[in-house]
Amino acid sequence: MSGKWKEVVRLAFKGQRFQDHALDLSALDELVQFQKMVTETAKALWRAANPDRERLPKKFEDRIRLCLRSIEEGSAVAPLEIYIEESTQGEMYQEEGVGEPAEIRQAIDLAHNTFQAIERNDPIPDALPKSLIPEYSRWGRQLLEGESIELVVKDKRAAKISSPTQARWAAFMEPSHQNLAEVVGTILEVDVRQGHFQIWQNDRTCITANFKPEQEDLITDALKKHHVCKVSLKGKGEYSSSGRLLRVISIESIKLRPIDEAGEDDLFSRPVEETLAELSGTISSTELNKLPKDLCENLDHYLYGWPKR
Repeated sequence: MSGKWKEVVRLAFKGQRFQDHALDLSALDELVQFQKMVTETAKALWRAANPDRERLPKKFEDRIRLCLRSIEEGSAVAPLEIYIEESTQGEMYQEEGVGEPAEIRQAIDLAHNTFQAIERNDPIPDALPKSLIPEYSRWGRQLLEGESIELVVKDKRAAKISSPTQARWAAFMEPSHQNLAEVVGTILEVDVRQGHFQIWQNDRTCITANFKPEQEDLITDALKKHHVCKVSLKGKGEYSSSGRLLRVISIESIKLRPIDEAGEDDLFSRPVEETLAELSGTISSTELNKLPKDLCENLDHYLYGWPKR
């Protein structure tokens, strides 16, 4: 299938280790982290723009995968490109000039604006999801004193990342602690390569969880059966200072179960009259006879003392 390469961003590594446009192998971790950061940002922006869509478009991650095909001078400049297949431009990308990919452009622009704000010691953009702050704070941790990375985007001033600016993320990070985590939800996304998945507890709340190779079959099976099955897992979780579960670090046990066996789901999937009828059936007739005959008509009187009707 025909297509073309498109440069979307440049990362300029500055410092003695990167002289003569040599990219130190330890810098590869920074490239991997940048890809992860951009991918998660693109996903978050897409979901915000498509709240009624349950799943990402087909091959979403493949189409925003950054590639390094050369290293240039100054000290070591890594031009990152994506490959755009001609048949997919209309499906996922908005045309801006010459086939500009909208999703990844928006993600990189947000990352650039965020790191510029960190460089100036300004508040980070409101558009950056708070759940992504830990991912952003990890970028640049491999830099030594006197080294930096410049995030270069066309027609914008480069954003500089260094040890001093990287340390400023601490002001935006919530103190966290680890504790037992129990989560029930639906798996809608799995990244086998990175060994993590996202489990949705409801329409707006999802948790990222890491899994081991031996748990992969069950996880991918849950993804295939997400319309009819949920997973119930227990493991070690990372919590914010307010007690909010941030992510599941490791899974001790996980099992797949039909949705109709998840007790709390029954309460919301059945008509309320059926639920009330079932609950009333657990009350003895003696206790029911104690209720006032006009309870429904004068409920406010019996609950709050208002005058009877």
